[in-house]
Amino acid sequence: MEPLNSSLGSVFILVGILDDSGSPELLCAMITVLYTLALTSNGLLLLVITMDGQLHVPMYFLLGQLSLIDFFLTSIIIPKAVMDFLLNDNTISLGGCALQMFLALTLGGAEDLLLAFMAYDRYVAICHPLNYMIFMRPSICWLGVATSWILGFLSALGYTIHTMQYPFCKSRKIRHLFCEIPPLLKLACADTSTYELMVYVMGVAFLIPPLAAILTSYTLILLTVLNKPSNEGRKKALVTCSSHLTVVGLYYGALTVMYVLPSSYLSPEQENILSVFYGVVTPALNPLIYSLRNKEVIGALRRVLGKWLLPTQSTF
Repeated sequence: MEPLNSSLGSVFILVGILDDSGSPELLCAMITVLYTLALTSNGLLLLVITMDGQLHVPMYFLLGQLSLIDFFLTSIIIPKAVMDFLLNDNTISLGGCALQMFLALTLGGAEDLLLAFMAYDRYVAICHPLNYMIFMRPSICWLGVATSWILGFLSALGYTIHTMQYPFCKSRKIRHLFCEIPPLLKLACADTSTYELMVYVMGVAFLIPPLAAILTSYTLILLTVLNKPSNEGRKKALVTCSSHLTVVGLYYGALTVMYVLPSSYLSPEQENILSVFYGVVTPALNPLIYSLRNKEVIGALRRVLGKWLLPTQSTF
């Protein structure tokens, strides 16, 4: 096949999960609802954390960063996919594809590392409460957040430049929800085996250590909590940890399968399903599980938005 012209006028065609679905209208409605939920919940959480002084503590500072990442991550993926389906125009320029890939990888990489730092924050708060403000002083918080963003940015830049240097064949259909490395490499007219090995190695290096840090942190938290005499405290910690680990499992599980397993193990349909999980499902679930069922956040919401907007009782 002749390579695709590499000018900015060249276009790809995104053939995502909506196009392959047996009930695309229903799936489009579900994804739109999830996107609206992700946008609203993350936006509310950002507003409350910013405006309420009682939430200006390390835990909520990190949660605010997570909401910021999720707010933008889902916004660079879902609106275009839904509008493409509604307008029956799935094209995206080469430059637009590169930009979408770069932004998604930057935000995804930053979230990957931030979740590990958040797990460390919870470990310090529960296992070393007397030293919490020492181990989580502002300089440490900013260092952790800055490291997450910088490493996410640098890895995304390297991936995007290298991926878009390949010549692409005339078959311009990207069978994926958005522009991402594995489906794009399937269109390359050159040997990508060495690069795919590099993506695998970098995926392991970028995903597995943070995941191991998260599991270690929550294991130490559970061991500490189980030794406490209060049954109510143990139950609350177990419920909280299990909820957090569920979200972490969905996010890291999808990314690990996408970037660590060889691409031959996955069909385009399976890749599309995975992209929905980390592109819209986890951004919608994160604020609900991490924060919006928390009494402090509910109280802050009442103070910021007014008591008439919320029920008077919290169920947490």
